[in-house]
Amino acid sequence: MPSRTVFFVSDQTGVTSETLGRSLLTQFEGHEFKLVTLPFIDSVDKATEAVERINAAAAADAARPIIFSTLVKEELRAIVGQAQGLYLDFFASFLAPLEQELGVKSSLTVGRAHGVTDILTYDRRIDATNYALNYDDGGRVGDYDKADIILIGVSRSGKTPTCLYLALTYGVFAANYPLAEDELEDGSLPSAIAPFRDKLFGLTIEPERLQQIRRERRPTGRYASAQQVRFELRAAEAMFRRYHIPYVDTTHLSIEEIASTILNSTGIERRVRP
Repeated sequence: MPSRTVFFVSDQTGVTSETLGRSLLTQFEGHEFKLVTLPFIDSVDKATEAVERINAAAAADAARPIIFSTLVKEELRAIVGQAQGLYLDFFASFLAPLEQELGVKSSLTVGRAHGVTDILTYDRRIDATNYALNYDDGGRVGDYDKADIILIGVSRSGKTPTCLYLALTYGVFAANYPLAEDELEDGSLPSAIAPFRDKLFGLTIEPERLQQIRRERRPTGRYASAQQVRFELRAAEAMFRRYHIPYVDTTHLSIEEIASTILNSTGIERRVRP
């Protein structure tokens, strides 16, 4: 399988270059990529060191590295652009057309995408994340009225990471409640979440995938048995249908896709934009 080294170069955290670059690379299934992130390239010396590292990879691999760059300063972009690789400059690709369309020059300000430029937005993310942590896994149920959404489902169906992603990325106050075996046997909506029915959203997952996840966590006992897994999933989905609770199968979805599905399905406002 062909292999290439891929560099994500940024004057900040590298999140933007990684996100955009990885999205493009997913379209090339026949290649293997070694991913390297070079964040905080904010000086001539650091840009020169980045070029040396890229050139070394080119020599070692006998193939041109691919360079995804979100560098803002033209001086640094010019330096890294001389490296022995395929240089893909996201800012150069999009800023010029935007400048022409808007009729103004861009400010070329470093750190606008991920800096703490809006303290209220930052505080919202922190408050939402603290809420998700405090109301994780049904540990506390007394303040659900503050929740934008309450995720429910069987153990290990993806509730906790989805809540944290919704909180940290979009400032959504998300709690989650695990459906216990006795609640599933009863079939009624648990009393702790029944008053908040309009905030509930269910997560389910294919039995084989859930069994695999549970075996990694607790390999012995009924918890990961095929019979137990299938019972819990059947009962949970029956509860969702009985109470008209919207739900999504998380088996083949990333956390980002699960979160977007929930937001689009419920109409919950994205309080913060990533």
